[in-house]
Amino acid sequence: MHLPALPLFLALMLPGIAMAEPHADGVDPQRQAELETLLYQDCGSCHGMTLRGGLGPALPRDRMQGFSPEALAHIIQHGIPGSAMPGWKALLSDAEARWLAEHLRTDNRLKTLQQD
Repeated sequence: MHLPALPLFLALMLPGIAMAEPHADGVDPQRQAELETLLYQDCGSCHGMTLRGGLGPALPRDRMQGFSPEALAHIIQHGIPGSAMPGWKALLSDAEARWLAEHLRTDNRLKTLQQD
């Protein structure tokens, strides 16, 4: 390849490479839907199907906003020693745990436990 053509080649190829990444968070929409199902089904088996609590505590959005996304992702990945909360690191990537943490804080179906 002729050297002056290299910048043109890179200029043409880099936009395609950047577009190959589906989302900045690394979690594509199909996987996001799967994670939301996991949250309300699997996590719901302890936290309640509507996240109002059960064996595990309630997870309303207003309570989750008291935690940083990093702290929630860490709990999701590593669990809470001495409690029934298992770690999910073997089944979830760091990006997926982070997506779940953000979802709990911002897009959670259960906004609050307070009665309006």
